[in-house]
Amino acid sequence: MASASLLKSSPVLDKSEWVKGQTLRQPSVSVVRCHPTAPSALTIRAGSYADELVKTAKIVASPGRGILAMDESNATCGKRLASIGLENTEANRQAYRTLLVSVPGLGKFVSGAILFEETLYQSTVDGKKIVDILVEQNIVPGIKVDKGLVPLAGSNNESWCQGLDGLASRTAAYYQQGARFAKWRSVVSIPNGPSALAVKEAAWGLARYAAISQDNGLVPIVEPEILLDGEHGIDRTFEVALKVWSEVFFYLAENNVLFEGILLKPSMVTPGAECKERATPQQVADYTLKLLHRRIPPAVPGIMFLSGGQSEVEATLNLNAMNQSPNPWHVSFSYARALQNTCLKTWGGRPENVKAAQEALLIRAKANSLAQLGKYTGEGESEEAKKGMFVKGYVY
Repeated sequence: MASASLLKSSPVLDKSEWVKGQTLRQPSVSVVRCHPTAPSALTIRAGSYADELVKTAKIVASPGRGILAMDESNATCGKRLASIGLENTEANRQAYRTLLVSVPGLGKFVSGAILFEETLYQSTVDGKKIVDILVEQNIVPGIKVDKGLVPLAGSNNESWCQGLDGLASRTAAYYQQGARFAKWRSVVSIPNGPSALAVKEAAWGLARYAAISQDNGLVPIVEPEILLDGEHGIDRTFEVALKVWSEVFFYLAENNVLFEGILLKPSMVTPGAECKERATPQQVADYTLKLLHRRIPPAVPGIMFLSGGQSEVEATLNLNAMNQSPNPWHVSFSYARALQNTCLKTWGGRPENVKAAQEALLIRAKANSLAQLGKYTGEGESEEAKKGMFVKGYVY
């Protein structure tokens, strides 16, 4: 559990705001956005939560902190467990998730944790609710709300993200359970085009999800991941990213999404994983920041990068390079494998290794905290942390 001094060092929402079973607040009389046309069944009223959305987004985007992405589906979690010789059972998933959320002092470096639905309702091996453990650590609980990728008919073997059906009722229930932000992941494949259809579908789906999430009190993380797959160079990635983010913000505006109450989870602008010409951290930073300045409004409070198969060290070095000068946004991390890889292998499913595994996670969280502040040096990193984690055709 975080110490009292750590809890005082960062802004925090009152725990009573996160307890399960609270009554959802009624829309306030001040509605900041509305359509002049006849109301539809999904009228967006983010104004009823506007102040809370802005407050939550600022807490997640607080200096020196980022997001621990631990929202792997049960199937994906099973693959991680299989890599260390463990069976994919709820008990093993619970043991691993307990290890992650109960790292002493984690809240000093991590401001939010994205959970899978099972985890949001799960307790630790000691019987304490995982949501309560996070809140005590001054970590905002979040929730993955999409239903995964499926083939997009009429495209070039591309995908679209499902999950809008029933999203309003699900996000309302997640808010009751203690979640305060949400995540929805769409993907764009450069080797497969990307087609205009796939880009538009990704952007529209993200915008609808964002509007619905805000309407139910959850800060939406907007994530159109541009996959690392391919032999293309960094200039092609930059070209595609410009188009994708142009479409995303067009449809976010069309859906009356409150920009001050969202967070972004973009890919860094890098060459394709199979490109022979690699990019330095400074090149990645230059291209990525140029993209952000051209496409991302300064009203957006936080940009929490995904690692996308980069090694732990590579992801941290690239983040550090982007924070060598002031940015209009909080530029930070939302890493899964790039935070968990060494931790998972150190644990190996053995109870006697829990403390060492937690220390490994804390080391990575601290390294990325330093990178968010532009103070990471890369000294003393293990060989394991330098290994790339790209998987061609990776399914999340």
